[in-house]
Amino acid sequence: MTITPEKIAPPTKLDELRERTRQAEAGGGPERIKRQHAAGKLTARERIEFLLDEGTFQEFDKFVVHRSRDFELDQQLYPGDGVVTGHGLVDGRRVFVFAQDFTVFGGSLSETHSEKICKVMDLAMKVGAPVVGLNDSGGARIQEGVVSLGGYADIFLRNTLASGVVPQISCIMGPCAGGAVYSPAITDFNVMVKHTSYMFITGPEVIRTVTHEEVTKEELGGADTHNRISGVAHFAADSDEHALQLVRELLSFFPSNNMEDPPRRAATDPAGRSAEQLNTIVPAASNQPYDIRDVINPVVDDCDFFEVHALYAPNIVVGFARLDGRSIGIVANQPAYLAGVLDIDASTKAARFVRFCDCFNIPLIVFEDVPGFLPGVRQEHGGIIRHGAKLLYAFAEATVPKITVITRKAYGGAYCVMASKHIRTDINFAWPTAEIAVMGAEGAVGVLYRRELGEAEDKEAARQTRIKEFQEKFANPFTAAARGFIDEIIEPAETRPKLARALALMENKRDTNPPKKHGNLPL
Repeated sequence: MTITPEKIAPPTKLDELRERTRQAEAGGGPERIKRQHAAGKLTARERIEFLLDEGTFQEFDKFVVHRSRDFELDQQLYPGDGVVTGHGLVDGRRVFVFAQDFTVFGGSLSETHSEKICKVMDLAMKVGAPVVGLNDSGGARIQEGVVSLGGYADIFLRNTLASGVVPQISCIMGPCAGGAVYSPAITDFNVMVKHTSYMFITGPEVIRTVTHEEVTKEELGGADTHNRISGVAHFAADSDEHALQLVRELLSFFPSNNMEDPPRRAATDPAGRSAEQLNTIVPAASNQPYDIRDVINPVVDDCDFFEVHALYAPNIVVGFARLDGRSIGIVANQPAYLAGVLDIDASTKAARFVRFCDCFNIPLIVFEDVPGFLPGVRQEHGGIIRHGAKLLYAFAEATVPKITVITRKAYGGAYCVMASKHIRTDINFAWPTAEIAVMGAEGAVGVLYRRELGEAEDKEAARQTRIKEFQEKFANPFTAAARGFIDEIIEPAETRPKLARALALMENKRDTNPPKKHGNLPL
Protein backbone atom coordinates (compact mmCIF):
# COMPACT_ATOMS: atom_id res chain seq x y z
CA MET A 1 0.00 0.00 0.00
CA THR A 2 1.39 3.38 -0.97
CA ILE A 3 1.27 6.05 1.75
CA THR A 4 0.39 9.34 0.19
CA PRO A 5 1.14 12.67 1.89
CA GLU A 6 -2.51 13.27 2.63
CA LYS A 7 -2.64 10.00 4.63
CA ILE A 8 0.19 11.05 7.03
CA ALA A 9 -1.21 12.41 10.31
CA PRO A 10 -0.32 16.08 10.80
CA PRO A 11 1.90 16.89 13.78
CA THR A 12 -0.11 17.50 16.94
CA LYS A 13 0.36 20.22 19.53
CA LEU A 14 1.69 17.49 21.80
CA ASP A 15 4.38 16.64 19.26
CA GLU A 16 5.33 20.30 19.08
CA LEU A 17 5.61 20.49 22.85
CA ARG A 18 7.80 17.43 22.95
CA GLU A 19 10.10 18.78 20.24
CA ARG A 20 10.45 22.16 21.91
CA THR A 21 11.15 20.43 25.24
CA ARG A 22 13.83 18.31 23.57
CA GLN A 23 15.45 21.46 22.16
CA ALA A 24 15.35 23.20 25.52
CA GLU A 25 16.94 20.26 27.31
CA ALA A 26 19.68 19.95 24.67
CA GLY A 27 21.42 23.11 25.95
CA GLY A 28 24.05 24.38 23.54
CA GLY A 29 24.10 21.10 21.61
CA PRO A 30 26.09 17.84 21.71
CA GLU A 31 29.44 19.39 20.78
CA ARG A 32 29.39 21.98 23.56
CA ILE A 33 28.14 19.44 26.08
CA LYS A 34 31.04 17.21 25.06
CA ARG A 35 33.47 20.08 25.72
CA GLN A 36 31.84 20.67 29.12
CA HIS A 37 32.39 17.03 30.06
CA ALA A 38 35.96 17.11 28.72
CA ALA A 39 36.67 19.98 31.12
CA GLY A 40 35.60 17.77 34.03
CA LYS A 41 32.30 19.57 34.51
CA LEU A 42 28.69 18.42 34.58
CA THR A 43 26.05 20.24 32.57
CA ALA A 44 23.51 22.50 34.27
CA ARG A 45 20.79 19.85 34.12
CA GLU A 46 23.09 17.09 35.33
CA ARG A 47 24.03 19.26 38.32
CA ILE A 48 20.40 19.85 39.24
CA GLU A 49 19.64 16.16 38.86
CA PHE A 50 22.51 15.28 41.22
CA LEU A 51 21.56 17.95 43.78
CA LEU A 52 17.85 17.22 44.09
CA ASP A 53 15.99 14.10 45.16
CA GLU A 54 15.32 11.89 42.16
CA GLY A 55 12.38 12.95 40.01
CA THR A 56 11.44 16.02 42.05
CA PHE A 57 12.67 18.86 39.81
CA GLN A 58 9.95 21.19 38.54
CA GLU A 59 11.28 23.62 35.94
CA PHE A 60 10.20 27.20 35.25
CA ASP A 61 10.64 29.25 32.07
CA LYS A 62 12.00 26.41 29.96
CA PHE A 63 11.06 28.18 26.70
CA VAL A 64 12.27 31.70 27.50
CA VAL A 65 14.60 33.19 24.86
CA HIS A 66 16.65 36.41 24.87
CA ARG A 67 15.36 39.73 23.55
CA SER A 68 18.64 41.02 22.17
CA ARG A 69 18.49 43.10 18.98
CA ASP A 70 22.05 42.20 18.07
CA PHE A 71 21.97 40.68 14.58
CA GLU A 72 24.20 37.69 15.32
CA LEU A 73 22.40 36.85 18.57
CA ASP A 74 19.05 37.27 16.87
CA GLN A 75 19.89 34.21 14.79
CA GLN A 76 20.68 32.14 17.93
CA LEU A 77 17.65 31.54 20.08
CA TYR A 78 18.27 28.83 22.67
CA PRO A 79 15.24 27.95 24.82
CA GLY A 80 16.05 28.72 28.45
CA ASP A 81 18.64 31.36 27.51
CA GLY A 82 21.57 29.85 29.39
CA VAL A 83 20.07 29.17 32.81
CA VAL A 84 17.88 26.36 34.16
CA THR A 85 15.57 27.39 37.02
CA GLY A 86 12.96 25.74 39.20
CA HIS A 87 12.46 23.89 42.47
CA GLY A 88 12.64 20.41 43.90
CA LEU A 89 13.36 18.49 47.08
CA VAL A 90 16.54 17.82 49.05
CA ASP A 91 15.96 15.08 51.61
CA GLY A 92 12.25 15.71 51.16
CA ARG A 93 12.42 19.47 51.81
CA ARG A 94 11.65 22.19 49.26
CA VAL A 95 14.62 24.01 47.68
CA PHE A 96 14.72 26.53 44.83
CA VAL A 97 17.60 26.30 42.39
CA PHE A 98 19.11 27.99 39.37
CA ALA A 99 21.96 26.55 37.31
CA GLN A 100 23.78 28.59 34.71
CA ASP A 101 24.43 26.67 31.48
CA PHE A 102 27.92 27.34 30.13
CA THR A 103 27.06 25.53 26.90
CA VAL A 104 24.68 28.37 25.94
CA PHE A 105 26.47 31.69 25.28
CA GLY A 106 29.04 30.72 27.93
CA GLY A 107 26.33 31.03 30.59
CA SER A 108 26.43 34.80 30.09
CA LEU A 109 23.79 36.83 31.90
CA SER A 110 21.16 38.60 29.80
CA GLU A 111 17.98 40.44 30.68
CA THR A 112 15.84 37.30 30.44
CA HIS A 113 18.51 35.17 32.14
CA SER A 114 18.41 37.46 35.18
CA GLU A 115 14.61 37.61 35.15
CA LYS A 116 14.48 33.83 35.45
CA ILE A 117 16.81 33.88 38.46
CA CYS A 118 14.86 36.72 40.09
CA LYS A 119 11.61 34.79 39.65
CA VAL A 120 12.80 31.76 41.63
CA MET A 121 14.31 34.01 44.31
CA ASP A 122 11.02 35.90 44.68
CA LEU A 123 9.10 32.61 44.95
CA ALA A 124 11.59 31.27 47.49
CA MET A 125 10.91 34.30 49.68
CA LYS A 126 7.14 33.88 49.33
CA VAL A 127 7.07 30.22 50.31
CA GLY A 128 10.05 30.32 52.71
CA ALA A 129 12.52 27.92 51.12
CA PRO A 130 16.33 27.97 50.60
CA VAL A 131 17.91 29.11 47.32
CA VAL A 132 20.87 27.30 45.76
CA GLY A 133 22.70 28.99 42.88
CA LEU A 134 24.97 26.92 40.63
CA ASN A 135 27.22 29.51 39.01
CA ASP A 136 29.03 28.81 35.74
CA SER A 137 29.08 31.97 33.65
CA GLY A 138 31.36 34.04 31.49
CA GLY A 139 29.81 37.22 32.91
CA ALA A 140 27.45 39.84 31.54
CA ARG A 141 26.31 39.39 27.94
CA ILE A 142 28.22 42.21 26.29
CA GLN A 143 25.78 42.59 23.39
CA GLU A 144 23.02 43.62 25.80
CA GLY A 145 25.04 46.38 27.44
CA VAL A 146 23.51 48.11 30.46
CA VAL A 147 20.48 45.81 30.41
CA SER A 148 22.64 42.88 31.50
CA LEU A 149 24.31 45.01 34.18
CA GLY A 150 20.89 45.97 35.47
CA GLY A 151 20.05 42.25 35.62
CA TYR A 152 22.95 41.71 38.02
CA ALA A 153 21.73 44.53 40.24
CA ASP A 154 18.23 43.02 40.29
CA ILE A 155 19.74 39.78 41.59
CA PHE A 156 21.90 41.59 44.18
CA LEU A 157 18.82 43.33 45.57
CA ARG A 158 17.05 40.00 46.05
CA ASN A 159 20.14 38.46 47.65
CA THR A 160 20.09 41.32 50.14
CA LEU A 161 16.36 41.16 50.88
CA ALA A 162 16.51 37.38 51.26
CA SER A 163 19.51 37.53 53.61
CA GLY A 164 18.46 36.26 57.02
CA VAL A 165 15.03 35.23 55.69
CA VAL A 166 15.90 32.08 53.71
CA PRO A 167 19.28 30.32 53.54
CA GLN A 168 21.25 31.08 50.36
CA ILE A 169 24.08 28.89 49.05
CA SER A 170 26.28 29.62 46.05
CA CYS A 171 28.14 26.84 44.27
CA ILE A 172 30.88 28.19 41.97
CA MET A 173 31.34 25.53 39.31
CA GLY A 174 33.12 27.46 36.59
CA PRO A 175 34.04 31.09 35.90
CA CYS A 176 32.51 33.83 38.05
CA ALA A 177 34.05 37.23 37.30
CA GLY A 178 33.38 40.94 37.39
CA GLY A 179 30.06 42.04 38.86
CA ALA A 180 28.89 38.42 39.01
CA VAL A 181 30.97 37.80 42.16
CA TYR A 182 28.83 40.05 44.34
CA SER A 183 25.85 37.72 44.39
CA PRO A 184 27.85 34.84 45.91
CA ALA A 185 29.53 37.33 48.26
CA ILE A 186 26.14 38.23 49.76
CA THR A 187 24.91 34.65 50.09
CA ASP A 188 25.51 32.65 53.25
CA PHE A 189 27.93 29.99 52.00
CA ASN A 190 30.15 29.58 48.94
CA VAL A 191 31.33 26.22 47.62
CA MET A 192 34.07 26.20 44.96
CA VAL A 193 35.40 23.34 42.83
CA LYS A 194 39.16 22.86 42.66
CA HIS A 195 40.82 23.51 39.28
CA THR A 196 37.57 24.26 37.38
CA SER A 197 36.13 27.29 39.20
CA TYR A 198 37.47 30.77 39.87
CA MET A 199 36.23 34.14 41.14
CA PHE A 200 37.72 37.60 40.72
CA ILE A 201 36.61 41.14 39.98
CA THR A 202 39.40 41.85 37.49
CA GLY A 203 41.16 39.07 35.62
CA PRO A 204 44.88 38.38 35.13
CA GLU A 205 45.02 40.31 31.84
CA VAL A 206 43.68 43.53 33.39
CA ILE A 207 45.98 43.16 36.39
CA ARG A 208 48.95 42.64 34.09
CA THR A 209 48.06 45.82 32.18
CA VAL A 210 47.36 48.01 35.18
CA THR A 211 49.80 46.81 37.87
CA HIS A 212 52.24 44.74 35.76
CA GLU A 213 51.73 41.77 38.09
CA GLU A 214 51.89 38.29 36.59
CA VAL A 215 49.31 35.89 38.02
CA THR A 216 47.32 32.92 36.77
CA LYS A 217 43.55 32.53 37.11
CA GLU A 218 44.07 29.77 39.65
CA GLU A 219 46.48 31.83 41.76
CA LEU A 220 44.27 34.90 41.55
CA GLY A 221 40.87 33.42 42.21
CA GLY A 222 40.93 29.63 42.36
CA ALA A 223 39.28 27.50 45.01
CA ASP A 224 42.43 27.16 47.12
CA THR A 225 43.07 30.92 47.05
CA HIS A 226 39.57 31.82 48.21
CA ASN A 227 39.46 29.08 50.85
CA ARG A 228 42.89 29.75 52.39
CA ILE A 229 43.73 33.40 51.75
CA SER A 230 40.70 35.61 51.08
CA GLY A 231 38.09 33.64 53.01
CA VAL A 232 35.53 34.35 50.25
CA ALA A 233 34.76 30.62 49.88
CA HIS A 234 33.83 28.19 52.65
CA PHE A 235 34.48 24.85 50.93
CA ALA A 236 36.89 23.56 48.26
CA ALA A 237 35.33 20.53 46.56
CA ASP A 238 37.22 17.94 44.52
CA SER A 239 34.57 17.72 41.78
CA ASP A 240 31.11 18.90 40.79
CA GLU A 241 29.60 15.86 42.46
CA HIS A 242 31.53 16.50 45.68
CA ALA A 243 30.42 20.15 45.69
CA LEU A 244 26.77 19.23 45.31
CA GLN A 245 27.01 16.60 48.03
CA LEU A 246 28.45 19.27 50.35
CA VAL A 247 25.45 21.49 49.54
CA ARG A 248 23.03 18.69 50.40
CA GLU A 249 24.77 18.06 53.72
CA LEU A 250 24.90 21.77 54.53
CA LEU A 251 21.16 22.14 53.92
CA SER A 252 20.43 19.30 56.35
CA PHE A 253 21.38 21.50 59.32
CA PHE A 254 19.21 24.51 58.39
CA PRO A 255 15.54 25.33 58.76
CA SER A 256 13.85 26.31 55.52
CA ASN A 257 13.44 29.91 56.70
CA ASN A 258 13.90 32.22 59.67
CA MET A 259 10.47 31.45 61.13
CA GLU A 260 11.17 27.74 61.57
CA ASP A 261 13.29 25.78 64.00
CA PRO A 262 16.17 23.70 62.59
CA PRO A 263 15.29 20.12 61.64
CA ARG A 264 15.71 17.56 64.39
CA ARG A 265 16.73 13.97 63.74
CA ALA A 266 16.07 10.92 65.84
CA ALA A 267 19.26 10.46 67.84
CA THR A 268 20.93 7.06 67.90
CA ASP A 269 23.86 8.26 70.01
CA PRO A 270 22.84 8.35 73.71
CA ALA A 271 22.68 11.91 75.06
CA GLY A 272 24.10 10.71 78.38
CA ARG A 273 27.17 9.13 76.84
CA SER A 274 30.38 10.20 78.59
CA ALA A 275 33.76 10.61 76.90
CA GLU A 276 36.50 9.58 79.30
CA GLN A 277 39.28 10.65 76.92
CA LEU A 278 38.36 14.29 77.56
CA ASN A 279 39.58 14.02 81.16
CA THR A 280 43.18 13.85 79.95
CA ILE A 281 43.07 15.81 76.70
CA VAL A 282 44.28 19.17 78.08
CA PRO A 283 48.08 19.04 78.60
CA ALA A 284 49.46 19.70 82.06
CA ALA A 285 51.60 22.57 80.73
CA SER A 286 49.37 25.48 79.70
CA ASN A 287 51.65 26.33 76.77
CA GLN A 288 51.24 22.91 75.17
CA PRO A 289 48.81 22.57 72.22
CA TYR A 290 46.02 20.10 71.57
CA ASP A 291 43.52 19.84 68.72
CA ILE A 292 40.11 21.27 69.67
CA ARG A 293 38.49 18.90 67.17
CA ASP A 294 39.49 16.11 69.56
CA VAL A 295 37.18 17.82 72.06
CA ILE A 296 34.34 18.53 69.64
CA ASN A 297 34.08 15.11 67.98
CA PRO A 298 33.49 13.01 71.14
CA VAL A 299 30.86 15.50 72.32
CA VAL A 300 28.62 15.66 69.23
CA ASP A 301 26.32 12.95 67.88
CA ASP A 302 28.17 10.08 66.22
CA CYS A 303 31.43 12.08 66.44
CA ASP A 304 30.25 13.82 63.23
CA PHE A 305 31.39 17.45 63.01
CA PHE A 306 30.79 19.26 59.70
CA GLU A 307 33.47 21.94 59.65
CA VAL A 308 32.96 25.18 57.71
CA HIS A 309 35.75 27.48 56.48
CA ALA A 310 38.28 24.84 57.51
CA LEU A 311 41.24 26.28 55.56
CA TYR A 312 40.77 29.94 56.49
CA ALA A 313 41.91 31.41 59.84
CA PRO A 314 42.53 27.93 61.33
CA ASN A 315 43.10 29.44 64.78
CA ILE A 316 39.33 29.32 65.17
CA VAL A 317 37.08 26.42 64.21
CA VAL A 318 33.43 26.80 63.17
CA GLY A 319 30.91 24.31 61.85
CA PHE A 320 27.70 22.37 62.34
CA ALA A 321 26.87 19.21 64.24
CA ARG A 322 24.01 17.58 66.09
CA LEU A 323 23.60 17.01 69.80
CA ASP A 324 20.81 14.65 70.85
CA GLY A 325 19.45 15.10 67.32
CA ARG A 326 19.37 18.91 67.49
CA SER A 327 21.27 21.04 64.95
CA ILE A 328 23.93 23.20 66.59
CA GLY A 329 26.54 25.69 65.48
CA ILE A 330 29.98 25.36 67.06
CA VAL A 331 32.61 28.07 67.53
CA ALA A 332 35.90 26.96 69.08
CA ASN A 333 39.37 28.38 69.59
CA GLN A 334 42.05 26.10 68.13
CA PRO A 335 45.07 25.74 70.50
CA ALA A 336 46.87 23.71 67.82
CA TYR A 337 47.28 26.83 65.63
CA LEU A 338 48.67 30.13 66.97
CA ALA A 339 47.62 28.92 70.42
CA GLY A 340 43.99 29.67 69.49
CA VAL A 341 44.59 33.42 69.56
CA LEU A 342 41.97 35.77 68.08
CA ASP A 343 43.21 37.84 65.14
CA ILE A 344 41.54 39.85 62.36
CA ASP A 345 40.66 36.88 60.15
CA ALA A 346 39.51 34.62 62.98
CA SER A 347 37.26 37.34 64.40
CA THR A 348 35.60 38.02 61.05
CA LYS A 349 35.20 34.33 60.24
CA ALA A 350 33.55 33.54 63.56
CA ALA A 351 31.36 36.67 63.59
CA ARG A 352 29.79 35.85 60.24
CA PHE A 353 29.12 32.27 61.33
CA VAL A 354 27.54 33.39 64.61
CA ARG A 355 25.26 35.81 62.78
CA PHE A 356 24.14 33.10 60.34
CA CYS A 357 23.23 30.76 63.20
CA ASP A 358 21.35 33.55 64.94
CA CYS A 359 19.42 34.34 61.72
CA PHE A 360 18.17 30.79 61.46
CA ASN A 361 17.55 29.82 65.08
CA ILE A 362 20.51 27.45 65.37
CA PRO A 363 21.82 27.21 68.98
CA LEU A 364 25.47 28.09 69.53
CA ILE A 365 27.99 26.10 71.54
CA VAL A 366 31.38 27.68 72.22
CA PHE A 367 34.54 25.83 73.26
CA GLU A 368 36.92 28.42 74.66
CA ASP A 369 40.67 28.22 75.01
CA VAL A 370 41.97 31.67 74.08
CA PRO A 371 45.09 33.47 75.32
CA GLY A 372 43.90 36.82 73.98
CA PHE A 373 44.13 38.87 70.80
CA LEU A 374 47.16 38.57 68.55
CA PRO A 375 49.59 41.42 69.32
CA GLY A 376 51.58 43.29 66.68
CA VAL A 377 51.76 46.42 64.56
CA ARG A 378 50.25 44.66 61.55
CA GLN A 379 47.20 43.59 63.52
CA GLU A 380 46.69 47.01 65.11
CA HIS A 381 47.10 48.86 61.81
CA GLY A 382 44.83 46.30 60.14
CA GLY A 383 42.02 47.19 62.53
CA ILE A 384 42.00 44.35 65.04
CA ILE A 385 39.95 46.62 67.33
CA ARG A 386 37.20 46.94 64.73
CA HIS A 387 37.34 43.32 63.58
CA GLY A 388 37.43 41.94 67.11
CA ALA A 389 34.40 44.10 67.87
CA LYS A 390 32.50 42.28 65.09
CA LEU A 391 32.71 39.02 67.01
CA LEU A 392 31.80 40.72 70.28
CA TYR A 393 28.83 42.37 68.58
CA ALA A 394 27.69 39.11 66.96
CA PHE A 395 27.67 37.15 70.22
CA ALA A 396 26.07 39.99 72.20
CA GLU A 397 23.33 40.50 69.60
CA ALA A 398 22.50 36.80 69.16
CA THR A 399 19.24 35.71 70.79
CA VAL A 400 19.54 31.96 70.12
CA PRO A 401 20.53 29.64 72.98
CA LYS A 402 24.23 30.18 73.74
CA ILE A 403 26.32 27.79 75.83
CA THR A 404 30.04 28.15 76.54
CA VAL A 405 32.54 25.58 77.78
CA ILE A 406 35.90 26.98 78.93
CA THR A 407 38.41 24.18 78.52
CA ARG A 408 41.57 26.06 79.46
CA LYS A 409 42.59 29.68 78.88
CA ALA A 410 40.16 32.57 78.97
CA TYR A 411 42.36 35.63 79.13
CA GLY A 412 41.76 39.35 78.88
CA GLY A 413 39.28 40.92 76.47
CA ALA A 414 39.09 37.65 74.56
CA TYR A 415 37.36 36.13 77.61
CA CYS A 416 34.63 38.75 77.26
CA VAL A 417 34.30 38.29 73.51
CA MET A 418 34.04 34.49 73.45
CA ALA A 419 30.43 34.31 74.65
CA SER A 420 31.04 35.19 78.28
CA LYS A 421 28.18 35.38 80.79
CA HIS A 422 28.37 39.18 80.59
CA ILE A 423 27.11 39.31 76.98
CA ARG A 424 23.93 37.29 77.54
CA THR A 425 25.31 33.79 77.19
CA ASP A 426 22.78 31.53 78.84
CA ILE A 427 24.87 28.80 80.44
CA ASN A 428 28.63 28.85 81.03
CA PHE A 429 30.52 25.72 81.99
CA ALA A 430 34.20 25.37 82.84
CA TRP A 431 36.49 22.40 83.10
CA PRO A 432 38.75 22.17 86.19
CA THR A 433 41.65 23.06 83.86
CA ALA A 434 40.12 26.47 83.06
CA GLU A 435 42.26 29.55 83.66
CA ILE A 436 40.25 32.79 83.79
CA ALA A 437 42.38 35.89 84.24
CA VAL A 438 43.33 39.25 82.77
CA MET A 439 46.46 37.65 81.33
CA GLY A 440 48.73 34.65 81.71
CA ALA A 441 50.75 34.14 84.88
CA GLU A 442 54.13 35.04 83.39
CA GLY A 443 52.90 38.28 81.85
CA ALA A 444 50.96 39.26 84.95
CA VAL A 445 53.93 38.66 87.28
CA GLY A 446 56.15 40.73 85.00
CA VAL A 447 53.74 43.67 85.34
CA LEU A 448 52.71 43.34 88.98
CA TYR A 449 56.12 42.54 90.49
CA ARG A 450 58.55 44.27 88.15
CA ARG A 451 60.25 46.29 90.91
CA GLU A 452 60.33 43.41 93.38
CA LEU A 453 61.85 41.04 90.84
CA GLY A 454 64.38 43.66 89.81
CA GLU A 455 65.60 43.96 93.39
CA ALA A 456 65.61 40.21 94.21
CA GLU A 457 68.95 38.45 94.66
CA ASP A 458 67.72 35.31 92.90
CA LYS A 459 65.47 36.81 90.25
CA GLU A 460 64.41 33.51 88.67
CA ALA A 461 63.50 31.91 92.00
CA ALA A 462 61.50 34.98 92.98
CA ARG A 463 59.74 35.00 89.59
CA GLN A 464 58.79 31.33 89.82
CA THR A 465 57.44 31.84 93.34
CA ARG A 466 55.21 34.71 92.19
CA ILE A 467 54.07 32.75 89.10
CA LYS A 468 53.06 29.83 91.30
CA GLU A 469 51.12 32.17 93.61
CA PHE A 470 49.33 33.76 90.66
CA GLN A 471 48.44 30.38 89.16
CA GLU A 472 47.02 29.13 92.45
CA LYS A 473 44.88 32.23 92.74
CA PHE A 474 43.75 32.79 89.15
CA ALA A 475 44.66 29.78 86.96
CA ASN A 476 41.45 28.01 87.92
CA PRO A 477 37.72 28.51 87.41
CA PHE A 478 36.74 28.84 91.08
CA THR A 479 37.09 32.62 91.41
CA ALA A 480 34.78 33.15 88.42
CA ALA A 481 32.39 30.49 89.73
CA ALA A 482 32.26 32.26 93.10
CA ARG A 483 31.05 35.37 91.26
CA GLY A 484 28.43 33.44 89.28
CA PHE A 485 30.20 34.06 85.98
CA ILE A 486 30.55 30.27 85.62
CA ASP A 487 27.35 28.31 86.24
CA GLU A 488 29.01 24.97 86.84
CA ILE A 489 32.49 23.43 86.90
CA ILE A 490 32.14 20.06 85.22
CA GLU A 491 34.16 16.94 84.69
CA PRO A 492 35.35 17.00 81.04
CA ALA A 493 34.06 13.47 80.40
CA GLU A 494 30.52 14.68 81.23
CA THR A 495 30.55 17.53 78.72
CA ARG A 496 28.18 15.83 76.26
CA PRO A 497 25.40 15.02 78.76
CA LYS A 498 25.74 18.46 80.36
CA LEU A 499 25.40 20.21 76.99
CA ALA A 500 22.50 17.98 75.94
CA ARG A 501 20.58 18.85 79.09
CA ALA A 502 21.41 22.55 78.70
CA LEU A 503 20.12 22.55 75.11
CA ALA A 504 16.90 20.85 76.19
CA LEU A 505 16.49 23.45 78.94
CA MET A 506 16.94 26.33 76.49
CA GLU A 507 14.71 24.82 73.78
CA ASN A 508 11.93 27.36 74.32
CA LYS A 509 14.21 30.31 75.06
CA ARG A 510 12.81 33.70 74.13
CA ASP A 511 15.07 36.73 74.01
CA THR A 512 14.74 40.03 72.19
CA ASN A 513 16.76 43.10 71.26
CA PRO A 514 15.54 46.70 71.63
CA PRO A 515 13.26 47.84 68.78
CA LYS A 516 15.32 49.39 65.97
CA LYS A 517 15.66 49.38 62.21
CA HIS A 518 19.00 47.57 62.54
CA GLY A 519 22.19 47.94 64.54
CA ASN A 520 25.37 49.54 63.24
CA LEU A 521 27.74 46.55 63.10
CA PRO A 522 31.40 47.70 63.09
CA LEU A 523 32.02 46.61 59.48
